[in-house]
Parts: sequence; C-alpha cells; structure tokens
Amino acid sequence: MFVENDFVCADFKIIPTFTVSCKAPSNIALVKYWGKFEHQLPANPSLSFTLDNCHTATQIQFKQKENTSDFSFDFLFEGKPKESFKPKLVGFFKRIEKYCPYLKNYHLVIDSKNTFPHSSGIASSASAMAAMSRAIMELEKQLNPTITNDFLFEKASFLARLGSGSACRSLKGEVVVWGKNKRVEGSSDLYGVPFGEMHSVFNNYQDTILLVDKGEKQVSSTVGHQLMENHPFAKERFAQAHENIEKLKTVLQNGDLDEFIAIVESEALTLHAMMMTSSPYFILMKPNTLEIINAIWAFRAETKTPLCFTLDAGANVHLLYPTNVKETVIQFVKTKLVAYCQNGQYICDELGTGSALH
Repeated sequence: MFVENDFVCADFKIIPTFTVSCKAPSNIALVKYWGKFEHQLPANPSLSFTLDNCHTATQIQFKQKENTSDFSFDFLFEGKPKESFKPKLVGFFKRIEKYCPYLKNYHLVIDSKNTFPHSSGIASSASAMAAMSRAIMELEKQLNPTITNDFLFEKASFLARLGSGSACRSLKGEVVVWGKNKRVEGSSDLYGVPFGEMHSVFNNYQDTILLVDKGEKQVSSTVGHQLMENHPFAKERFAQAHENIEKLKTVLQNGDLDEFIAIVESEALTLHAMMMTSSPYFILMKPNTLEIINAIWAFRAETKTPLCFTLDAGANVHLLYPTNVKETVIQFVKTKLVAYCQNGQYICDELGTGSALH
C-alpha cells in the first residue's frame, strides 16, 4: 500500500520526445461517493463497475522544450482545438506538479476523443482524466524504468483523482473500491483499488444506459459535493456507505442477486435523497426517470428478471443485469423504456478491465 510521498517523483532522466496513446473507460458507482474534503479526498468510500465501450482515447505527444518555468500544452478534442477545456487542465497540472515535476520540461500536444456521443449524459471527466493520467505515467516509466506496473497503475489512479474524484476508479477493473474501508484490504482514500475475485454471475455484467436528459444539470456535482458539508444527514449517510460496501463485498462473492438489487437501488435513491434534503435542495431526476424506475419494478415483479437500476448525479438511468438475460432486457428496453429516452437514445455497455495502451 502506497502513501502520498511515495508518488513524489524525484528520480528521472529527461528524454527528448515521447508519444503515447491510452484509453480509459467511464465507470458507474454502485455505492455512491457524495461529499469530499480538500484535495479530492472522499468523505465516504465508493464501489464502482468499470465500463468497457464508453471510453476516452487520448494521445499525448511530449516534446522537450527549453523554457521550464511553466506548463505548456495544446488540447484537441476529436482533432479540433478545445480552448474551453484548457483552464481545467491548467488546474490539474498545477495540482500534480509536486508528483510529476518533469511535465514542465515538455510541451504537450493532447488529442482526445470519446467513443460515446458528446453531451450524452455520461460523465466523461472520469474517462478523460484516467486516460490522461495513464499517459503521463507511461512517460514517467520511460523517464524512470525502475517503477513497477503496480506503482504505475496506483499512481495513475492517484493523479486521476486530482483531476476528477471518480476518475481514480477507471484505471483498473472490473470492480473498484475508492476510499478506506476496514473490510477491503488495501483500500485507500488516495486511489482506487481493484475489488478482486467475484462470483461468476457477474462475469460480463451488462449496463444499458438510458439517456433520459442530455441537457446541462441545474446543479453541478461539484456544488452537490459541497452541500454535504453541512448536510443534516451527512453522518448517517457516510456510515451507510461503509455498511453497504461491506454488504456488497459479500454479495459480489456469493452471487446473491436479490441482495445486490436491493443495495444498488437503495444507494441510487439515497444519492438523490441527499440532494433533495440539502440546503439549498434540488432535484436532478426527471419525470421520465421515475417512469422508468416504476416500469423496471413492475417488469421485475412480473417476469422475475434480475434487472435493477442505478443513477448517477443526473436524470439518466443505468440498467444493470447478468448477461444471460440480455435478450429479454433489450426487448423490454425497445418495447417499453425507449419511449422515455431523449430521441430514443440508449447505449449498451458491460464490465470492462480498465485503462490500456491504445
């Protein structure tokens, strides 16, 4: 298990140029992270499924430069300059400077693209920052070949967290825990760790994402996290997250899908309950979100199909189910649920293994 000072890079040898392409997926939390401290440290642990199809592919060219007084980079999104993203990157580079001082020796040309539609309602910050951090660590491995693969992945997760908290869960898969919990060996607030062996029922577990509303959220996740600081139910919520991590650990190992459904759906609704009881309070679900939830409950009661939902901090609905019922669920989506999706859009995904060279 690494501590923060382990990630300070003091031993490196600059090379003139290096180009690397990496990809990293988005992820969907089953136990939700909601509330944080300084330096993107979580107020409670979270557990997520790593996705596969919904990922960001990022190529970075590192070109040595003479002036090392500041960061220097160009950012392209799908091959075109994207100036609006630059301030976020500047902030990210400043936060990781202590750990990656070699970056000031290079001009970076960053070209990023998503496999999922832009503004589709799937948070791209997790996949984008994970891919960026993996690429930076591939450079560090060139500058210091003695680092191990375990160190590379855990530092990449550590760096990604400083760009977007949930991004630290996108470096490895299939299931990742972020945040210290007494029953998860090696768990840390600093980076995400792979969960380990699971029951075979979760192999290739499916996530069909129903795009209910693709508009900009009325309250950002950043603001939502801040509202947990004085939330009347914060203490109870953080304790509940620890309990649900421990329950879910057992479920992921024994394959009890009824208990899995109960925990996952309760977590989703608790996340939105925290929003509705904060000050100021707000609602991110839409009428069609509730229509979908009620339709899922009716379908499950009628057919006994082990289908459940989860929600991110938004209106869209993730349908989670084992691969052996995929045909049944997709037929249900097409005949019933697609009517509640904006422009009839949904995305089919499944458990993935995390970031990789691309």
